[in-house]
Amino acid sequence: MSSMLANEQRIAAVDLGSNSFHMIVVSVDAAGNVRILDRLREPVRLGSGLDEFGNLSMEAKLRALDCLQRFGERLRDFSSTEVSAVGTNTLRMARNARSFLDLAEDTLGHSIVVISGREEARLIYLGVSHSLSATEDQAARRFVIDIGGGSTELIIGQGYEALHTESLRMGCVSNTRRFFPNGSLEKSSWKEAITAAHLELMPIQKTYRDIGWEAANGASGTIKTVEKVIQQAGLANFGITLEHMYEIQNRMMAAKSIDKLQLPGLSDDRKPIFAGGLAILISAFEALEIKQMLVSDGALREGLVYERINRMHQEDLRGKAVINLQSRFQVDVVHAQAVRKTALGLFDACQIAWKLSPELREVLAWAADLHEIGLAVSHSGYHKHGGYLLDHFDLVGFSTEEQHWLSLLVRTHRRKIFPQLFEGLEAKRSQQAVYLTVILRLAVLLHRDRSGIALNIEKLEAGEQFLDLMFEDSGRDRPLLVADLEEEKKFLKGINFRLKYSI
Repeated sequence: MSSMLANEQRIAAVDLGSNSFHMIVVSVDAAGNVRILDRLREPVRLGSGLDEFGNLSMEAKLRALDCLQRFGERLRDFSSTEVSAVGTNTLRMARNARSFLDLAEDTLGHSIVVISGREEARLIYLGVSHSLSATEDQAARRFVIDIGGGSTELIIGQGYEALHTESLRMGCVSNTRRFFPNGSLEKSSWKEAITAAHLELMPIQKTYRDIGWEAANGASGTIKTVEKVIQQAGLANFGITLEHMYEIQNRMMAAKSIDKLQLPGLSDDRKPIFAGGLAILISAFEALEIKQMLVSDGALREGLVYERINRMHQEDLRGKAVINLQSRFQVDVVHAQAVRKTALGLFDACQIAWKLSPELREVLAWAADLHEIGLAVSHSGYHKHGGYLLDHFDLVGFSTEEQHWLSLLVRTHRRKIFPQLFEGLEAKRSQQAVYLTVILRLAVLLHRDRSGIALNIEKLEAGEQFLDLMFEDSGRDRPLLVADLEEEKKFLKGINFRLKYSI
């Protein structure tokens, strides 16, 4: 770690986990050295607030917003480029996540995105790999596990790259609620919990064993607590083994209930959810034949920090993911670049009138890059195939919402537009999605001849639900373009948008 420099950059990362909310604030100097300025953690228990219908309870939302208000005070003078805030498993599952996130963003003062399980796993590995001690081999193939409140991420990687990622729907909060209700620690509860975790691990255990690793690391609260209990119980000075966990499990079964449990190193806020997490870790050691595990200081929030540093240095994995998809599905890159250029020109011209968020410019560009991805499946309805593919791929670096926007734009870039496709978005985002759809549709239409040259737009006027275009005179001898624009007027009328043009 280096001393503060005048041209240092601040970065804050916020992790809205199913059990705890975390925030880390760091400074990054010109050489890329990171210095931690602040750490905050609050046990919000968001995951325990999901009701039987999959909605967040009012109590859980209030606990979360109360925490985010305190975090927001710390981030009051941070710009949007200095803050990375993500939601994980509970917000992936909650049916009312979007309405909560709108309130959460207002409270925090910054955007919050929900990431997929595999994206969470990749970022966890990035945080762990950057936090290894000097005694650990950076080049070794490494297994990493992180037991969160609602999901467990398992990664095999090397260096700073995650090679194999999995996210399983089991966590310390969800498993404790399911198998250890009312604080029971009976032997039968442990048997059910460990068996259920084995069933979750079964589809991946052979693959992970066959790949193998040279070192194993655990991350986040559950695993840190397991090591702390082992140490304070006098079982070992560092690290975690299966034998030591069995001993902790036996002591917990002897207590029979959480109320009577006395374990050194087990804090009061961790005690109610510790059994579910320990059962998962025991199962992982058994299923994957882990001999010993060291505990890492790095996790998801550190991964977010290093991801933001990478983007600052033009190493955005999202762009690489798009290029990989173009190559994999043999996209006509020259044509895609022409559509992208025209789309971005229209975006810039309409941005102020339509109040388009700056980050949507990148989303539009990627959608232009990938708008013909569905041609690899079939020419008929290729926009539908493209939308489906983008909704179901694991796109490295993309949040769940960014991926949905890509899918939506590609799905609606041609032919009839179904208004219900926009209904899953909150009202403001729905309107911005409509605007981006209009822009991409026009950019594709203007390049239908695939010449790479679009007809110049001499004048443009954008309003709340309309767009008025005036093309240069040379467009008068382009009857196909006129026919396309006439058809497009009818399509856009179906979503209450008025297109006017003159050639």
